[in-house]
Amino acid sequence: MKASELRGKDEAALAKELNELLKAQFNLRMQVATQQLTNTSQLKKVRRDIARVKTVMNSKGAAQ
Repeated sequence: MKASELRGKDEAALAKELNELLKAQFNLRMQVATQQLTNTSQLKKVRRDIARVKTVMNSKGAAQ
């Protein structure tokens, strides 16, 4: 997911995206704990996507 794609979304869509990413992160953490996750790089990608969404949300809030 690119930051330019996120900037085109409104606050509600960003909040929904953040919620979905947090759920995905939780599921990945549970898979790591039960040793079911084979591709551990997914966890890093989700963390970075969460940071991107939060950054865009903060920048939109500061602009208003």
